[in-house]
Parts: sequence; C-alpha cells; structure tokens
Amino acid sequence: MKRNSLQNPEVAAIRRDSRGKKLHLRSVRTGLFGYFCLLSFLLILLVDIVFYIVVSSSLTDQIRERVVSVGKETIILSDFPETDDEVLGRVFDRRMEEGLLMYIVSREGQTIVPDNRSFGLNEEVVGNLLNRIEGKNNGEYVTYVDNNSLNFVANVGYAGGSVLFISCRLGIIYDVIGVLQLYILGISAILLVLAFIISYSISQRLTRGLTGMSATAEQLAKGDYSVNFANADYREMAKLSDSLNNMRDELKKSGDFQREILANVSHDLKTPLTMIKAYASMISEISGDNPEKRNQHLKVIIDEADRLTGLVNDVLSVSKVNSNLTELNLKVFNLTEYVYGIINKFSYLQENDGYNFMVDIDSNLYTRADEEKIGQVIYNLLGNAISYTGEDKTVYISLKSSMDGTTVTFSVRDTGRGIPKEELPNIWDRYYMLKETHNRPVKGTGLGLSIVKTILLNHKFKFGAESEEGKGSTFWVEFPQIPSKID
Repeated sequence: MKRNSLQNPEVAAIRRDSRGKKLHLRSVRTGLFGYFCLLSFLLILLVDIVFYIVVSSSLTDQIRERVVSVGKETIILSDFPETDDEVLGRVFDRRMEEGLLMYIVSREGQTIVPDNRSFGLNEEVVGNLLNRIEGKNNGEYVTYVDNNSLNFVANVGYAGGSVLFISCRLGIIYDVIGVLQLYILGISAILLVLAFIISYSISQRLTRGLTGMSATAEQLAKGDYSVNFANADYREMAKLSDSLNNMRDELKKSGDFQREILANVSHDLKTPLTMIKAYASMISEISGDNPEKRNQHLKVIIDEADRLTGLVNDVLSVSKVNSNLTELNLKVFNLTEYVYGIINKFSYLQENDGYNFMVDIDSNLYTRADEEKIGQVIYNLLGNAISYTGEDKTVYISLKSSMDGTTVTFSVRDTGRGIPKEELPNIWDRYYMLKETHNRPVKGTGLGLSIVKTILLNHKFKFGAESEEGKGSTFWVEFPQIPSKID
C-alpha cells in the first residue's frame, strides 16, 4: 500500500475539486508545448493573411496609380493640335508592350486609334464605357475593375470628342500573388516545423527544473535529507529551490529534534526512576527505623519525583505551546508578588546548596498577561540562570518599572561562563539547547528557552539576552505595566 501520493504517480495525477469531481491533470511540459505550438501556428497564419491582403492590395493600388498616370498623360497628349493618329498609335503600341491596352473610341462606337483595331470592343462594351462617363467633362475619368481587368475611361476632345479607354489585365498579378502565396505557405510549413521543435525544446528546458525538483521531493518524502534542490536557470525556479531547501533543513531539524528529545527523555527518565527504586528499597531494608537516614532517603525520592514532574511538564509544555493548542487567558495580576512566589520555590537551593539570590524588585507592579504561562517563563529563566551560574552560585533577579511607568522589565543574571557572541541568536532554538553539555542542579530537558520564546511571542512581549564570555549572561522580558484597579 502506498504511503503518500509522491510514491504513486497515478494517485498524484488525480485531484478532486470542491464538489468532489475528479480532475485529470495534464503535464506542464505538454501544456507548454501545446501553447507554444498554437501560438506559433496563429502567428504564421496571421502573417500569411496579412501578406496576402497587403500584397494584393498594394499591387492593385500600384497598377491603378500607373494606369491613371498613363491616362492623364494620354489626355494631355491628345489635346495637342499636332497630335495625330499615327503619333497616338506609336504611343499605344509602346504601352501595349508594357501590358496596357489603349483605345480612343468615337461616340458612335468606332475605334479611332489604333488603326480601327478593337481587340474585343463591341457595341455592348462601348455602350458600357459611354454609360460610365456620361455627364463627365473632357479630361474627367473613372476607374473600375471588371473581368479581372483594371479599366480607365475618360472623355477627351480628340477628333471632336471621343473616349479614351485603358485596360490592364490583373490575371497575371493574381498569378504572381498565387505563386508568392505558395512560397509563403512552403516557408510557413518549414517555420511551423521549426516552431514545433523550438517549442518542444523550450518546454523541455522550462520543465526540466520542475521534473528534477519533483524527483528530489520524492527522495525527501522517503526520508533522504541529503538531497539538494538545485535550479538556477530562472529566478522564480531558484527561489523555489531555496524555499524547498529551507523546508528540507527544517524537516531535518525536526527529525533530529524528535530523535534527540526521545534519547534525552529516555535517559532522564531512566536515572530518577532507578534512584527512586533504589532509595525506596533502602528505606524498606535499611533506614526504615532510622529517622535521619529515612528522611534523607525520602528527600532524594521527592527530589527525583520533582525532577520527573518537571521533565514531563517541559515536554508537554513545548508540545502544547508550539502546536498552539493552548489559548491565552489574559488577566491583570500583581507581578511583584508572583515573582516572589516563584523565587520562594527555589529557596531549598539556598538552604541546602548554598545558592545566593540577589533580589531587586519594585513593589506592587501589575501587568496583564496569561498568569500561568508567564509563570513558566519566569520559572524557566530562573532555572536556566541557576543551571549556568558560576562557582559563586549567585543569581541576580530584578523587576523594575520604567521611568514613564508604561513597562516593567524582569531580568535574571548569572555569573557563569557566558555565551559566545556568534551563538547568542541561537540560544532560543531548542536544537541548540539540546546540544549543550553542562552540569546543573535543576534537571530538565533543555527546552526551557524554547518554551519562553514561544510564550512571549504569543504575548507579543519584548525579550532578549545579553552575554559576555567569562562574565555571565542576562535574560530580560519587558511587560506592559497596568494600574492595579484595571481588571
């Protein structure tokens, strides 16, 4: 049975919409190839159509301009007194060599020039010519296309009043356009094939990175955290690769954390359980009748039980806080009394282990927060300072109001070895803390600062740490100061 869709391409290719209807997804490569081909085809088709229209129209306009130009020159020539049939005949013969048929026809329909040769002019054609220029003055003309010919008709004063007729066959032009169109179609076919090849190459190149990242993601899904998402062909793909690499690192950290927390919890559970069992046996077998030894042994059992309780509470807290399973229960409370209450819980360290708590706390300072979670913050910061303080076993605790009375700053300072400057930003990370080795009288999982960070971020309170190697570290939290009458 497949564990996830990444391991089953058939499952991965099927999705359902909001109504549960099955969606069959296409390959990105196929989609890009199809769109590129369609775009290429449409562009080539557009070029062909534009070419046909533009070339056909352009050639027709050029022929019309040429015919009109020749017609105007002939009108002017026919108005000269010295111009006769022979002169016009020679001009018309030269124009015929250029592909133009020219005639001067009398009003009665007789061909005057050239030499009474009509070349297909009959009464019907002549009548049509006369009708087209009816009402026109001498020198005025009309042009029209008829039977694949471009025609020019004008009234002239030659021979007492006649009609100038010029005709240019367009068939040869259409034949040329047809031949050019065949060439264009051939070139278009070649271009279309090239477009298909280029489109395929481009789609392959664009999707190569996605295909590679998909394969890498499958390896990652199987638990291989050594994979690397590498793609720098395009800015967006490179950004996606960076995001996936960050995700890989976070997944690896999460896996490492799970293994480390399991190992630490297992170790920390084993030791107190062994000691509880051992001292309970000693009470039962040896010190049961000796009050002094019995009390010492019972104290060890109580301490180890407290250690187990703290361990379980830390694990549950980091799980709940980081999963956002708990809501903030905000209320106004006396922060001064609350801090003193937590300090008193550590009094046994002063009495039994020689710890010194140097306290500087203003009276009657109130804030608004989740009292239980802030208790976790203060308890963890105090426990952390006790664990890391120096040989003098001194911890400095401060709770002071700001000059303007808007904030209250809680700080805890130890006299330990300090934290290197380059590592200071990492101390709030739970992975960093798990890798630390130290001796501390208050046992735990090393998750304290991670819990502190998450709680304070949820409250949106300012917090931080300052440290100098060899001189200890200071952790501080800034609370909003609230008048005691507000609830």
